[in-house]
This record gives sequence, structure tokens and C-alpha cells, in this order.
Amino acid sequence: MSELKYYSTNHASEKIGFGKALLEGQAPDKGLYLPERIPPITKMEIAGFSQKNYAEIAFAVAEKFLGDVVPEEKLREITKSAYDFEVPLEKIDGQKWIMRLDKGPTASFKDFAARMMARLMDYFLEEEKKSALVLVATSGDTGSAIANAFHGLENVKVCVLFPEKEVSERQRRQMTTLGGNVRVLAVNGKFDDCQKMVKQAFSDEELKVLNLTSANSINFGRLLPQAVYYFYAYSRLCDGVEQIIFSVPSGNFGDLMGGVIAREMGLPVRKFVVATNENDSFPKFMESGKYERIVPSRACLSNAMNVGHPSNLARLIDVYGGQMKETGEIIKMPELGEMQRDFFAVSVSDEETRRTIREAFEKQKIVLEPHGAVAWAGLKKFLEKEGSELKCVSFETADPAKFPEELVKMGVKVETPKQLQGLEEKKEEYGKMNAEYEEFKGWLKKNY
Repeated sequence: MSELKYYSTNHASEKIGFGKALLEGQAPDKGLYLPERIPPITKMEIAGFSQKNYAEIAFAVAEKFLGDVVPEEKLREITKSAYDFEVPLEKIDGQKWIMRLDKGPTASFKDFAARMMARLMDYFLEEEKKSALVLVATSGDTGSAIANAFHGLENVKVCVLFPEKEVSERQRRQMTTLGGNVRVLAVNGKFDDCQKMVKQAFSDEELKVLNLTSANSINFGRLLPQAVYYFYAYSRLCDGVEQIIFSVPSGNFGDLMGGVIAREMGLPVRKFVVATNENDSFPKFMESGKYERIVPSRACLSNAMNVGHPSNLARLIDVYGGQMKETGEIIKMPELGEMQRDFFAVSVSDEETRRTIREAFEKQKIVLEPHGAVAWAGLKKFLEKEGSELKCVSFETADPAKFPEELVKMGVKVETPKQLQGLEEKKEEYGKMNAEYEEFKGWLKKNY
């Protein structure tokens, strides 16, 4: 079978292979790459996943996309080294589970994507005898996960931008205490400002010499690994035939797109609960068919989801036959009825988030952090409105210890995992910058 090619959601760039799409990050026409076909996984293969560990499932899923471009032995080595931590599924009651995606080295679900992506990128750069500069905009956990995953790699330098006032101290310290090939900038603005600056840099001809690439979820290399934990959760709970429901805390929609890829491959997903915070552009679109960005994005407790215009919405719209420009303008409407069938989109307020955290702790002895609480509240809203006898999995995407101040205020006892211990004693180093592209461009030219 010929190598799988990737096209841009703006449909004005040439189709390219995975390695090039991984290293480019974003297409030249400012669109996002998607594979021209989604390789299938059979029901028999999915049923067989119950006998495999996480790294083995990761290999089986990744091989469908990468079998023609990465040697089997190398791909097994990559998945085995990327996934050397536990992935607990915690039964709560009835048919409801919480999947704890917070046991990796930075205590965030972003570790799943970042660790595999870093190893793949390093492999392709080594093959081409090149180096690259990874630009990352983060609203919370992406920056620390990417910085950790790429830290110390010979072929890659990393620059992370974060909104100065919208990440927790621990999230910041996980990025700013690494040094080496990792540099960090605090931006006086919102996440959307950081993301806009990064995207502008990618399309700036003067910066081509820096060989820029992305590790945000605009890069398909981030999405593919995220499809894996949907298969893993299913393999531990279901028989290969029955359907399942996932509740996904959603900001930039990379996590959700991982699930959509898994479903398109053949995973029997009945419904995705798309749980946003008060940045509710998608729930409103699903209700009205009219899309409006939220500018500026609203600052909420679940800070990593403070996204007024999710980048990956362009991919989601594309899957359903539509087209959306990077600005949020819909060129061609998707099949909205099909989207309403497949997704239950819901916005969860900060007040509801706090109440969910308190109630989960007091009634069920569950410790949730704000992002996981948004997903849990969203699942409860879905079950109250539509009901279901199917198994339901809600994602907890960060360790609660990343948000100690907020949880302690609510009377929730938080234990600090070993990954987050000792950060306060380490020296921080980071720059500060206004949300002005020319200032950022000048900094890049001076420092790289």
C-alpha cells in the first residue's frame, strides 16, 4: 500500500507524507493537516487489545498510520519508551468511570501526545540530518509536557509562550526550571494571543531559516497518540462490540479530535460529550448553526481550556464535510445534524465546576481538578438529559496537585505526586513580552 498522504483543511497546499507534516506542523496555507484516509482497525483487533498493555496498543494504532515510514522495530522502541507509566481507570458508580490521564512525568494528559511526538520528531530529524525549533503556545499543561518531552534532545530546540496571568504557579515552574534547549516567554495577554503569534511566525517567510515546527495540537503528530487512550479505555471495559460514551474536557479540541480519529478507525463510540468551560463558542454553534469566536477568551478555573476559538475545530468541521478558515469563518457548512447526533456539547460555568469538585469529594471521595470536573459535570448533564445504559468514561486530564490553592479553598485535601515535588526550590528562568508579533519576531531572530 502506498504511503498515506496528508492534506490541508484549507485545501490550498500540496499533499505530503507524515514526516513532513510532523516537521511542518501547520500547512503553508495556514490550514491543518489531516490524512486523506483514516486506516481502519477491525473489531477482532480491537477485541484483542484487552490482552495488550498500553505501549502495545499504542504501537498497533500508530502502525496503521506509520507502518510505511517508520521501521517496525523503531516504532516499537518509541512506544515502549514513551509509555512507561500507569493509566488508571477508576470505577465511580453504575456504568461511570474516570480515566486518570495524569500519571506521566508532568502529571498531565499532554504527556501521552508529547512523549511519542518528541521521539517521532527526533527520529525524522535524525533521518534528514536536520534540526528544528519547536514553537509552542500553551494555556496550561501543553507547555510543560512539550518542554519535558523534548528537553535534552539533540536535534530540537523549544520555545514556549504562555499567558502570564493564566497559568498556575506549578504549571509555570514545570516549564521555567528546565533550561538547556528549552526557553520560555510569559506574554502579557491571553492564550489566543500566544497562539496567534505562533501561527504568524509559521507563515512568516523571513523566519523560514529557523526551520520552525509546532508541537501544539495544530500538529497532527499530537493527535495520533491521543487516539490511543480511547482504545485503551475501551479495551479495559468493553468486549469489542458494545458501544461506549466519552466525556472530554475541551479547549483547543485536540483531545476530542484524538477520539474522533479513534472512532473513524472503527472504535464503537456512541457519543462524545464535548464539555467546555465558559468559552462556549462550540456549544452555541451546535445549538444554532452559527459560529462566533469569543474574543478575548474568558478566564476560567479550568485555565488550559480558556480558548475562544479552538484550532482543531477546522479539522472537526472538515471530518463532517465542511470547511472553516483559521480565522473561524465557515466557508462550507458541515453536516450539522450528524454532528448533533455524535456530540453532546455543553458549557460548564466556574460555579458549576466548583460545586462538582466539592460534591465529588464529599459524596464519593473523588478528587477532581477543574478540567476533569468540567468533563464530569458535562457527563452528568448528558445523562440527566438523554440517559444511557452504556459505559461512560470521563477524562481527568491533570493531577489535582497542579491546582492546590483552588482546591484547598474548597476543603479538598490534595496530595502532591512525586512529579511535582521540589519545583519550588528550583531556579526559574523566563522572559516577558507584550502580545505584539513584531516584538516576538525580533526576539526569535536575536536568540535563534
